[in-house]
Amino acid sequence: MRILVETPKYSFLKYHKVGSRFNIEFFSPIPVLFNYGFVENSLSEDGMEKDVIIVGPRMEQGTVLERSHFDGIVRFTDDSLRDDKHIVYIDGPFPVTLFSLYFRLYAMFKFFLYLLFEKKLARCRFEGIDFPVSTRGFE
Repeated sequence: MRILVETPKYSFLKYHKVGSRFNIEFFSPIPVLFNYGFVENSLSEDGMEKDVIIVGPRMEQGTVLERSHFDGIVRFTDDSLRDDKHIVYIDGPFPVTLFSLYFRLYAMFKFFLYLLFEKKLARCRFEGIDFPVSTRGFE
């Protein structure tokens, strides 16, 4: 599968690729701890591409990775819809407690983003991080 990086690690701006451009979706009060992207030509339950977080060195926006599998999954609900983030691990530390805190804060941020800008109550919730048995060493 081909994974395209939309938002580089440590960015405060969340991007979304539309056509050949990367548009800013929003400014986040906390930087992303990972590279954020999607699986090209895929479809997830929220009607968009499958989200992917890439743990490793910072990558430039537009970087493409070829992978045959995911290393785990972040269980997440966004805008009252299932919106899991698939994990690709390349290298470096993966502090599960820190990533869990990040996604709890992110869920709270998204809840208020919908409330303030779209005037709606949306369920946004972090539900845990799962790894296949072969990668349990991350925990």
